[in-house]
Amino acid sequence: MQTRRTFLATLAGASAFALAACGGGSNDAAESTAAPAAAAGDGTDAKGEGVMTYDEYMAAAVDDEVVIECFVQATQSWWEDKITIYAADADGAYFIYNAACSEEDAAKLVEGQKIKVTGYKAEWSGEIEVAEGATIEFEDDSTFVAEAVDVTDLLGTEDLINHQNQKVAFKGLTVEPSTDPDGKEVTFLYNWDGSGAEGDDLYFNVSKDGEVYSFTVESYLTGVDSDVYTAVRELKVGDVVDLEGFLYWYEGANPHITSVTVE
Repeated sequence: MQTRRTFLATLAGASAFALAACGGGSNDAAESTAAPAAAAGDGTDAKGEGVMTYDEYMAAAVDDEVVIECFVQATQSWWEDKITIYAADADGAYFIYNAACSEEDAAKLVEGQKIKVTGYKAEWSGEIEVAEGATIEFEDDSTFVAEAVDVTDLLGTEDLINHQNQKVAFKGLTVEPSTDPDGKEVTFLYNWDGSGAEGDDLYFNVSKDGEVYSFTVESYLTGVDSDVYTAVRELKVGDVVDLEGFLYWYEGANPHITSVTVE
């Protein structure tokens, strides 16, 4: 499996802009203060002893040890005893990269599941995350599912990063053409440069107020059999779409899209 580190190094310069232990890149980015919406269950604000609040986590220095409690929102594919998790609490969101985890425990990381994560804070080209190798413990006292925050009006602004890693929505965007390696206009590319094939990440362009943005369907998150993967391959230039996904960051916004609705 191609790692994120290898893939993003290639992308650089070409981007358009209780307790069952699971065992588990850097400057600080701007602190996120906007909270995800809507909790399901009770106790989403409570933190256990020795656990950081979201603000404490964001204030920690890169390479500091961090201990957080959060709720699984989605996961990428498990592989080689590692799993990457998109997570949130009532105050913010987290990206937990390649946490150590057995395949059996990976199956338990369902949406809303509360976990305790112990690891080290890291930054990779603007993305704030818990670094590879973090450990996970399962907790059962509450659940939380974040609602998507509409950040359409923040596209192209410095405030967008304040929602990093959150589940977000973009509404009323227009699909714009991409250019494949043969110079042909297409609606999406397999990989950022069109070098891939079915099953690889999808890249597609959308615009708002005359500005064009590149969004991604991350194949390890939503693979070839997912509705969103199919929906992006069926888009047409000029379609007006509403999108949802997780606001990943790589040298700028690089949303990992999980839902596409054509208006």
